[in-house]
This record gives sequence, C-alpha cells and structure tokens, in this order.
Amino acid sequence: MTSATVRPVAEAADGPAVPAVPVVPETASAPRRVSRLRALDGLRLVAALMVAAYHYGGRGGDVTTAWGGSAAHQFPTLHTLFSYGCLGVQVFFVISGFVICMSGWGRTLTAYFASRVARLMPAYWVAVLLVTAVFALPVVAYDAVSPSDALVNLTLLQQPLGADRVLGVCWTLWVEIRFYALFALCVVLPGANRRRVLLFSGGWLLAAVLAQASQEPLLDLLLMPEYAPYFIGGIGLYLVHRDRRDAHAWALTAVCFLIGQHYAVDSLWNATDPNAFAHRTTFGIIAVVGFGFVAVAAIALGWLSRANWRWLTVAGALTYPFYLVHEHLGWVVIHLLHRTLGVPSAATFVLTIASMLVLAWLLNRCVEKPLTPRLRAALSRAR
Repeated sequence: MTSATVRPVAEAADGPAVPAVPVVPETASAPRRVSRLRALDGLRLVAALMVAAYHYGGRGGDVTTAWGGSAAHQFPTLHTLFSYGCLGVQVFFVISGFVICMSGWGRTLTAYFASRVARLMPAYWVAVLLVTAVFALPVVAYDAVSPSDALVNLTLLQQPLGADRVLGVCWTLWVEIRFYALFALCVVLPGANRRRVLLFSGGWLLAAVLAQASQEPLLDLLLMPEYAPYFIGGIGLYLVHRDRRDAHAWALTAVCFLIGQHYAVDSLWNATDPNAFAHRTTFGIIAVVGFGFVAVAAIALGWLSRANWRWLTVAGALTYPFYLVHEHLGWVVIHLLHRTLGVPSAATFVLTIASMLVLAWLLNRCVEKPLTPRLRAALSRAR
C-alpha cells in the first residue's frame, strides 16, 4: 500500500470524532487521530446568540405580545442591530457545510445516518414536547398547536406535510435534512474524496442556479438555491482545511460567498418598506454574511487554533438545545420578567438568554448525553 503523510482532521463540532484522512494519495489508510476545533464550537454559539437577539429584540410579530409592545420601543438604539441577527442562520449553514463534510468523510452510509439522527433527534423530541406542554398552560399567552400537529412535529417532516410548527426554528432543520440527504447520496454513499466532493459541490451550485432561473417548485425544494451557497461554501472551506493551497476549493468558496450575499440582500433588504420593523442596509447584510465565511475560513486555516479553551466545547454542546428552545420559551420568560415582575428591558433580555442557556445545559446533560450515544449505537448496529 502506498504510504502517505497524514495530518489530523478535527473532530466534528457537533458530533463524534471522524477518521484521520491522508492528504495524498487519498486512497492511503492511517490510524485515527483527532483534535477538536474548539473555535468552531464558539462560533456556533455566537450564531445562536445572534438568532436569539433577533427573536427577542430584532423583529415584530409574536414577540410583541411578550414585551407588551414593539421590541423597537424596548431597544430604540439596538433593535436595528438585533434585526441582523437572523443572518446567524446563514452562518450556521456555512458551519454545517464544513462539519458535515468533515464528519461524513470516511464514514459508511449507516454510520453517517446514525450520527445525524442521534445528533438531531433526542433534544428535538424533548424540545417539541416541552414547548407544546408550556404553551398548553392557561397562563401562557400563546396558543399550542393541535395534538395531531404536535405528533407530526415529532417526525421533523411537519413542513412538507403542511402541519403547524411547534418550534419556529425547525424550518432550518428541514433545510439541513435536505442537505444531509444530498450529501449522503452523492458523497457518502460512493465514498468521499476530493474529486467527488468538488464535483458534487460544483454540480449542486450550478443546478441550484438553474433551478432558481426555472422557477420550478420541485427543483427549488430539492436543490434549495437560496441556501445552497452557504452549505457549499462550508464544504469548500473544509477542503481548504485539508489543503490550504487548493485553488479549486478557494474558487468554489469565493463564488459561494458572492452568490450567498446576493440571496441574503435580496431577501432581507427592506429599505422600500415603510412598515418594516427595522431597515437593514445592504452593506450590513453583506458584512454579516462575510463574517460567517471569514470566521470559518480563519478556523479552517488554523488562525484560531490558540482558541483551544475547554469552555468552548461546553458552549458548542449547549448551542443546539439552546437554539431549539430559546424562541418560544424565551417569549414566555420575557412576559414573566418584564410584564409580570416589572424587570427592565435590558435586564430581561440578559436574564432570558441566561435562563435559556441553563435550560440548554439541562437538556444536554439529561437528554443528549445519555440518549445520543445509545441511539447512535442502536442505529449503527449491523443487522
């Protein structure tokens, strides 16, 4: 067998370790060595806090009930800044492209499937049941979904089935699931290597652009043109992580940023809407999208390798359960603190985020840690 120099590949930021992979040739085998990219854990929490800021103080709608008035009145200076927090989702998608390519490389389809299901579902199931139960309480100002729709939500297929959503953020999980499926069929199933990943990424990006031009709903559903550039950009940055001299990966990432910022500006720039909650600027939107790409690139290149503090691993572990529960349960806490107890707006904002982080820690400790490895083992077991 041809020998090759092997450098360590980082452990997936949201899952188990992945095998070390050779730089050249790609067919060589080597012992498994891992090191965790803790800076990626920290970036994930930053993205989640951005989304939380948007849900608590950067939008109108249901959060108005929690505050007893527009969040713009609670945060007259910061509400416009908070309105950019919705772009934390795009940052998440770039991170996801990086992590899924890393964690799927060298895995069998069964192991990949088991890892994704075990990572997503335990905390998600508990979050759905918890939010449904809290919203069913008579003292809560929000209506719970019907029992039938709540049960459908446990499948994570409520959006294509047209059921009401229990968790407002679950639309992003539906986007993630479709990305996982595309990557599994085109990369994991035949076996990951640089050439196949580049062909998949370039082919998906071109197909997504054509789907956008065709305005065909089925193609839009399958290829997700609005979100594909972020996932593909993350994949390109993982290839850069493997070889920083990979010109094709750099070009792929650059094109994805250019297309991704276009979609972000097109959907979020609202200067012509006189009734908009806040008016984002095109420069601000591009800057936040650019931050997501640059931050992941800095991690891929090892520039943040000194950010290796253990608490970042804890931050990464809290990110997913925090993301699931923070929106709707956060509104309940805001209503209790601000309207019932009269806590000032700024203190309410901070205490709400702190309480959701505590709840996320409990979910991680009591749900994810005991159930995730058991579910992964059960799904990985050979038949």
